[in-house]
Amino acid sequence: MDIRTSDIDRKRIYKLMTSTIVPRPIAWISTVSKDGVFNVAPFSYFAGVSSSPPLLMVSVGSKETGEKKDTWKNIEETGEFVVNIVTKQLLEKMNITSVAFDEDIDEFKEADLTPEPSLIVKAPRIKESPINIECKKFEIINIGKMGIIFGEIVNFHIKDELLNEKGYVDTKKIEIVGRLGGAEYCIISENNTIEIKRPDLGKKG
Repeated sequence: MDIRTSDIDRKRIYKLMTSTIVPRPIAWISTVSKDGVFNVAPFSYFAGVSSSPPLLMVSVGSKETGEKKDTWKNIEETGEFVVNIVTKQLLEKMNITSVAFDEDIDEFKEADLTPEPSLIVKAPRIKESPINIECKKFEIINIGKMGIIFGEIVNFHIKDELLNEKGYVDTKKIEIVGRLGGAEYCIISENNTIEIKRPDLGKKG
């Protein structure tokens, strides 16, 4: 079947994109408003962009009213945010924070999460998450009703036992959650990962 995007509406395109571009990592973003209200919300249009400078990207949409979502507004006004990694144990709490609460509501309290001071940025990190990535706003590009937010990573907070001898995070130890289509998620575990090393072309022939 061929489906031309010019022949279908935005919702159908969204369904196709989110169920084919999978699994997607989840940026569970914590911010603080200029008035001091904490905010937490998950976004799965999220990716690493560059390691020099260390940049990541997350796409944040608008509310049904057309206003910018609280995460977008807070990052724009304060210039800081934290990406917290979602694990299987935190999935239900993350789901609570996906609700479109009013901007004066503290999602940390709604989801029974603990705000922990970050090392560099003013936005709090989620204490229960094993990995927190502190970021400062690098650039925001407006595309339609979306804000494409580029953040410069200024600090990683990672539990000591998760780093292996090669400097990688052993993601199998913490069961990181990925986003699929609709209401479906996947979980990285020891039983569903494989290791494939790159071919050594120098040994061929």
